[in-house]
Parts: sequence; C-alpha cells; structure tokens
Amino acid sequence: MIFSSAQLPAPLRWQELFHRPHPKVEADLGCGKGRFLLARAEKHPETSFVGTDLQCGRLVKIRDRALQRGILNIRLLHVESRYALEYLFPPRSLSALYLFFPDPWPKRRHHRRRLVQPSLLPLVHRVLEPGGLWHIATDNADYFDFIRRTLQNDARFLPVEPFIPSEQERTDFEQIFASKGIPVYRWSVRQYPD
Repeated sequence: MIFSSAQLPAPLRWQELFHRPHPKVEADLGCGKGRFLLARAEKHPETSFVGTDLQCGRLVKIRDRALQRGILNIRLLHVESRYALEYLFPPRSLSALYLFFPDPWPKRRHHRRRLVQPSLLPLVHRVLEPGGLWHIATDNADYFDFIRRTLQNDARFLPVEPFIPSEQERTDFEQIFASKGIPVYRWSVRQYPD
C-alpha cells in the first residue's frame, strides 16, 4: 500500500496499482496525517485514491488506519508531490487533485520553494483529465492571492465553486485553524476541456 518512486514504473499504471479495470483516480498531494484522504476514500469506495507525502512515518500511520477501517482503495507514495506530477502520474488520468495547506514558505526569499508556481501548472494540466478538478486550500492570505492570480491568468483552468470538505474530511491543520478562528482560503478550478 506504500510505495517509493524506486518501486514504481513511470508512469504508473493505475489498473495494476489498484487492481481495478479503468479506475477513477483522485490524488491528495502532501496528504499529511491522512484525515482527509481516509475520510474521502471511505465515503467514495468506487473511486481510487493516491496520497503523496515525504514523511514515511505519516504514511505508515495512514496505511495502518486504512487497514483497520477496511479502506482498500488507497495507495500511498513516499515521494515529493512535484515528482509524482512530473514523472509518475499518467497523462490525463486524474479526475481530481487536492492540495490542502501546502507549506507557504512565508519569507519572500523562500517563495521559490512554494509548490504552486507557474511552472507547476503545465504538470497539473498534463495529469488532469479534461474537465478534471483541482482543489486548493491555505491559511496564508499572501500565498492564496498568489495562487488565485496565477490560476486566473491561465486559460487552461476555469474557476469553479470552491470545494468545501465535510466535517469528517477536514484536515488536522484545518481543524486547528478553525479552533483558533484563523480563516481558510479556498480556490478550485476545472481543467478546460480540449
């Protein structure tokens, strides 16, 4: 259930990874402690879910919780999210992509380390199927403004009503922010159909 990039063919073959013919696949980039991923996969057993994260310990805990709850439609990748988008995810194969609370790298000199950059958009466009959705949430107003402006200026993505997770799907970060009254900023786009 947990794979590293060295164990996987590039690009991935979803049918082999999930043991399902033509699976509908959604990806959670930087799945963290997995609260959203587990709740979403449990609620939608007909959909296959892949989560990426760099902290193997987190992935082990997600795997264990999934097995305890009988959630079998999750695969976990111990890999950097950008690498997964660029090399592992097959073209036009994801129906949805989730990016919740990526590291905002708030210092200006570190902004180049942020995941969402103009150079990321061609990778997202490549892996989303036509009409596929990309949902983003952050607590950082500056990063949100940058994300919104970047996506608004890209004709490949059309803004849609922001995705609001159910109470069970809220990430640990979102629960902490809500308890402290910190606003969460959301942006969702649909890939423009070719």
